Amino acid sequence: MTDGERSLAIFIDFENLALGFQGRRDRFEINRVLERLVEKGKIVAKKAYADWSRFSPYTAPLHESAIELIEIPRRGQTGKNSADIRLCVDAMDLAYSKEHIDTFVVVSGDSDFSPLVSKLKELGKHVIGLGMQQSTSDLLRDNCDEFIYYEDLGHKTVLEPNVNANLPETKRKAFALLLESMLALRRENKEVLWSSMIKDTMKRKKPSFNEAYHGYRTFSELLEDAQKEGLLELDTDKRSRTYVVTRFGAELSQPAPAPAARKKPSRRRRSGSRRRTQPVSANATPSEDAPTAATEEPSRRLGEHDTLDDITFPRQESSAAADEADSTSHRRRTRTLPAEENDIPT
Repeated sequence: MTDGERSLAIFIDFENLALGFQGRRDRFEINRVLERLVEKGKIVAKKAYADWSRFSPYTAPLHESAIELIEIPRRGQTGKNSADIRLCVDAMDLAYSKEHIDTFVVVSGDSDFSPLVSKLKELGKHVIGLGMQQSTSDLLRDNCDEFIYYEDLGHKTVLEPNVNANLPETKRKAFALLLESMLALRRENKEVLWSSMIKDTMKRKKPSFNEAYHGYRTFSELLEDAQKEGLLELDTDKRSRTYVVTRFGAELSQPAPAPAARKKPSRRRRSGSRRRTQPVSANATPSEDAPTAATEEPSRRLGEHDTLDDITFPRQESSAAADEADSTSHRRRTRTLPAEENDIPT
C-alpha cells in the first residue's frame, strides 16, 4: 500500500454498538466516528446493519450522514441474528469486485468478525476496527491492523493551539479547520506537512471548504496569515518552492531541531606514495614518472633496499658516458684519410 489517499469502506454492526451503550447516559454519535475515519482517507461506502424498528431514534442521524441502512429480520422470526452474515457477505463482495477499496473499517466489538478480518488481510486489505471498550473482544482487537476506541474520539490534544477570539468569524473558522487537519495528519504519523496534503485533508473533513470564502486568494495566503498569528511555522521546499509546515501548536514552544551536520569525506592517501625514500617492491610495475632500472638496463635486477634515487643516478652517468662515446666516434669519422696512390694532386 502506498502513502497516498486511501479508499475506505465502513461496515457498522449497530446492534453490537447498542449493547455497549446500555446503561450509559450518552448516545452514539456517528459524526464522531466519521470525523475520525475521514482522516484516514476517502470514504466510498458506508453501511449499517440492524433491526431498525428497535433503533428508530438513530435512523435520522444515520440518514443525514449518507449511511445505507440494511434492514435485517427480527430475532423472533429467524431464531438468530443475521446481521453478522449479511455484513460479511457485503464486505467480501466489495473486496473482490472493487479493487480500488484498500481499507475496510469494521465498527463492532464482536469476536465473530475475526475470520472476516483475517480473510481481508489475506487479500491485501488494511483493516481498521472501532468499538466500545467494554463490549470489544480482545481477539478482534488484536487481529485488526488498527483499532480505535469510541471513547477516545473527540478528545482535545495537547498540540491544538487556541485561536484568537478577536479575529473575524470567517478567519477563526478557517484557522480552526486548518489546525484540525494538521492534527489529523500528525495522528497519521505524517512528519512533513505539505501544503497540498493539508488542503486535501481539509477538503475531506469539510467538502465545502474554499479559501476564497474566508477572504484569501490562494491557500498560501491562508498559511502566511496563520503564521503571522503565531499558529504555525512555515518553510519553503527547495525543489517545488511550495510551503511546508514545520511546527504548529505546542511544537512552537519547543526549540527547533538543528540540521544534521554533514561529515566531510576523509581523503585517503593512495597506495603509491610520492616520497622517494619509500622502497620499491620487486613486483612493482614501472611507470612513466619514475622509470625503473629494468627499462634502462635489462640485465639489472632491483634489489630489496633500492630506492628511486639509486635507480635514477646510474641513469645519469650512463647517459653522460654515452654522449661522450658518441662524440669520440664522431671525431674519428671526421679525420682526414690518407690519399690513394692513383690520386693526382691538384
